[in-house]
Amino acid sequence: MITKLIVRGMLVGLLAGLLAGVFAYTVGEPRVDRAIALEEAAAASDSHAGEAAEPAHSHEEELVSRDGQRLGLFLALGLYGVALGGLFALVYAGVRGRVGPRSEPLLAISLAAASFVAIVLVPFVKYPANPPAVGDPETINQRTVLYLVAVVIGILAVGAAAAAYRYVSSAEAWPRWVAGGAALLVPVAAAWILLPRIDEVPEGFPAGLLWDFRLASLGTQAVFWLGVGALFAFAARRRSPA
Repeated sequence: MITKLIVRGMLVGLLAGLLAGVFAYTVGEPRVDRAIALEEAAAASDSHAGEAAEPAHSHEEELVSRDGQRLGLFLALGLYGVALGGLFALVYAGVRGRVGPRSEPLLAISLAAASFVAIVLVPFVKYPANPPAVGDPETINQRTVLYLVAVVIGILAVGAAAAAYRYVSSAEAWPRWVAGGAALLVPVAAAWILLPRIDEVPEGFPAGLLWDFRLASLGTQAVFWLGVGALFAFAARRRSPA
């Protein structure tokens, strides 16, 4: 049973990843192209001023073309979906009948929404995605570690919210929602205050492009988790229509 559930989750994750790839290709890639153009223009300007020998992006283009990168986008999101889909199925199997709605389709949608909040939204609030030409290569390890710390905090915060909602004994729903909301917001707010800020946006970088890219990045993840929840719920309903 667990094996079938994991296989289902991997297939659902693959489909959701491809859907997210379509969104990222349609909405996100034009912003990436604009950011790369800005990066190359800045590097060319520095080169003419004698501060650089050649555009910073030229080596990357020789190794992997933009068409290759676009194809790699679908491959990466597909593999990302397979991996997270399998993990999603394991968590779903662990909480089914113990936590959350009794309806399997509703449980799948609720778990996907909780996963989006924990893995995507909480880290995004502190460390949003940045386009090319934004970020210091020397701080990439620090930024990666801090982002993973934010992901862990998001997972723990959502887990604490679920536990608080479950264990608050009340005949009415609102005390449980208040307890769950507080259990979620307190660690997230603490992380926001205590984790170091990283702001490496170069002066003069278009604010509209930065905002659009971040929204496209967040939208890609939203499409992925919406796809996981909806497809997994559909599969659960087909398996157990009653």
